[in-house]
Amino acid sequence: MNALGFLGALIVIIVVLFLLSGIRIIKEWERIPVLRLGRYVGIRGPGVTYVIPLIERVPRTISTRIMTIPFRTEQTLTIDNVPVNVDAVMYCKPVDVEKCILNVEDYLSATQWAAQTTLREVIGKIDLNELLAEREKVGAHLREIIDEKTEAWGVKVTAVEVKDVIIPSILQDAMSRQAQAERERMARVTLATAELQSAQKMIEAADLYEKNPKALALRWMNILYEIGQQPGTNTIMLIPSVMPEVGFAPIGFYGLRKIGEKEKRET
Repeated sequence: MNALGFLGALIVIIVVLFLLSGIRIIKEWERIPVLRLGRYVGIRGPGVTYVIPLIERVPRTISTRIMTIPFRTEQTLTIDNVPVNVDAVMYCKPVDVEKCILNVEDYLSATQWAAQTTLREVIGKIDLNELLAEREKVGAHLREIIDEKTEAWGVKVTAVEVKDVIIPSILQDAMSRQAQAERERMARVTLATAELQSAQKMIEAADLYEKNPKALALRWMNILYEIGQQPGTNTIMLIPSVMPEVGFAPIGFYGLRKIGEKEKRET
């Protein structure tokens, strides 16, 4: 009798544990699809739910939070025939759990492969400069195409970002030389522009001095003062007794000769 009572109690315990095994606690961001004898009966969660053992089955638990899926493409040619390796990351989330279960076997894998093929297609339609300079625009275009593909699977793609674009080292050297040459060209153009502006200002200053000899005299005195204030130099200045005039020959041999001749006439 004791043996039969122990066996009966053991059976009861096993049955109770078996029935309690159907209790599921679903987190706030989780959902579970339920199949009853192979037939889909609905989505459950969040909270506490009960799945009938041996009759109902949960194929997988689906998280409704945003997922980060990295993907890349190797040795893809751009429209200008440049081989590149591109790394990108996609942010997506399931918005229709029923479609995620019934319309595709593995929605995560399918979404990742769709992103990879789409990235290869988009790279083949743009040139290298656009890929390097307009990553945000390329990412937005990728998001639109991938989201259109994954809509039937119940997955919403919120963003796609291009992380890195790797180009061959030989091409990197060529681009570096091109950038250096472009910077040198811009520097020369800037220098020439500065020379032109300086010449224009000097012409304007000469016209002003010609109209106002007092301004030229003040400038001449300022130049002499600046020469005398130079530190660390033993400068002997021979100051002419006659102030220079606007319109005489350029400073040089002929200019000095005219100044000397004028001084002789006055003496």
